[in-house]
Amino acid sequence: MRTLLFLVLLFALPFAASSESRPAPPPTGEEEGKILALEKAWNQAEQSKDAHALDQILDATLVYVDYDGSLMNKSEFLASVQAPSLHTEQIINEGMSAQVYGNAAVVNGTYRDKGTENGKPYFRRGRFTDTWIKRNGAWTCVASQSTLISRK
Repeated sequence: MRTLLFLVLLFALPFAASSESRPAPPPTGEEEGKILALEKAWNQAEQSKDAHALDQILDATLVYVDYDGSLMNKSEFLASVQAPSLHTEQIINEGMSAQVYGNAAVVNGTYRDKGTENGKPYFRRGRFTDTWIKRNGAWTCVASQSTLISRK
């Protein structure tokens, strides 16, 4: 009986742990903490249209897939952030988790983004996945993808 209970718990725990309302676990190591700090710095730089700071965070080979499916390279993404018609008030990441695999890492989380674009207010909520690599001791983002979460 104990064996059966153990097996049931063993198979049920991964499903219980995947609950959407569960808060993200805290970083488990120094590298994860560095990458999550870079994610926050990215939001601050994007919000303040700081292309120089973003240039340091994003790799030259960046592939950026926006919430609407548009594909941008690094220079296109930087230009979109600096567009005069875009006024970002707030970008907040929630529930972020980072998994490090040697010199590569993947960050998943959700975000809330609000501001005005072309004079019209917007509010977006979505999920994102960012892929980071470590070169010469520094982490840079090489790929980013976001998907809107529909309002129910």
